[in-house]
Amino acid sequence: MTKKKEKYYHIASLEKGMRVLELLAQKSALTVSDTARYLGLNRASSHRFLAHLKDLGYVEKDESNRYQLTLKMLTLGNKAAQRFKIRGVASRYMQGLFDTFRESINLGYLNGLEILHLDKINSVEILRIDTPMGDSAPAYCTALGKAILSQMSDEELNNYFSHVQLKPYGPNTILTKKQLRQDLKDTRIRGYALDNEELSPGLSCVGTPIFDHTSRARYAISISGPTSRMTLDRIDEMQEELRRICAKLSSIMGLELN
Repeated sequence: MTKKKEKYYHIASLEKGMRVLELLAQKSALTVSDTARYLGLNRASSHRFLAHLKDLGYVEKDESNRYQLTLKMLTLGNKAAQRFKIRGVASRYMQGLFDTFRESINLGYLNGLEILHLDKINSVEILRIDTPMGDSAPAYCTALGKAILSQMSDEELNNYFSHVQLKPYGPNTILTKKQLRQDLKDTRIRGYALDNEELSPGLSCVGTPIFDHTSRARYAISISGPTSRMTLDRIDEMQEELRRICAKLSSIMGLELN
């Protein structure tokens, strides 16, 4: 078997350091031993990475000798998010949707194979499912992701399917590419995407795409809530308002829609 050639710019220690940060973002707080076990490192290496990241200000150690991320990571994330003009443009429209429907409103961006949550307004209802801003999820099982995927060209979609692996997340996750292709065709025809417990049990969403100045669907807005409240009649009401809002936002972003 031919050994895969490493790229000339690959820095193994940097990659491991980033994996430590990503792990802490997932697990909140971990000991040196926990970090070593999750990443397949020896304890000494784990300690070196954590200690160096602590010196740089990216992690801190609590009273239980567990390491966790500092607010310096949040600062970096916020600075990165500020380059997305859509957040400022969409903010008041998202608030309008929230005032009307009182469910969680989500703004997403397709980042590779995943949908990244750029902004959101959480429902104030006791029964709700919150997704923190900055989190990501597979595009194929979210209303945000499917709204964007449905607008791709055949070439773009073929490229997406050549890289994605469909795995179950909720009870209704689509697990065959043939079925997903059909779902995306249906989504494009009706103008909005649905997530009926595909990402998470008990969660349903409806989403529509936002087009940029190049006429490409780059972003999407969705309304999400417990399946018990997301009835067919309510979703139909939501999709009409979502389509109106996203058409307005597309126009503002530089595309005049007929």
